[in-house]
Amino acid sequence: MKIAVTSKSNNLDSEIDPRFGRCSNFLVVDVDKMSFESISNESAMASGGAGIQAAQTVAKTGVEAVITGNMGPNAFQTLSAAKIKVFIGANGTVKEAIDKFKKGELVEASSPNVDSHSGMRR
Repeated sequence: MKIAVTSKSNNLDSEIDPRFGRCSNFLVVDVDKMSFESISNESAMASGGAGIQAAQTVAKTGVEAVITGNMGPNAFQTLSAAKIKVFIGANGTVKEAIDKFKKGELVEASSPNVDSHSGMRR
């Protein structure tokens, strides 16, 4: 199974980036093999629509789930339409989040947990 995790860097020991649409990187991880690919989030600096653009980028990778700290309504809706499960409230390292996911300790989100534009730097 492949999942995407928002990350501040490009390795499994990186801290989770709490912002979905404006995270630095997505780590696309095969949780069975623990192999991964780092994808730079090109929409991180977008003036608008970052969540939707990020969700479209993630959906193209073929992941079945996303792990992040926070997600707004537009990104959540886009991922839901693509039948991608969302797990929010994650913190710590990417590897720790994956371990929790594999143990069933993360709860699937049924709605976004932040308002639109909450990840914008002010």
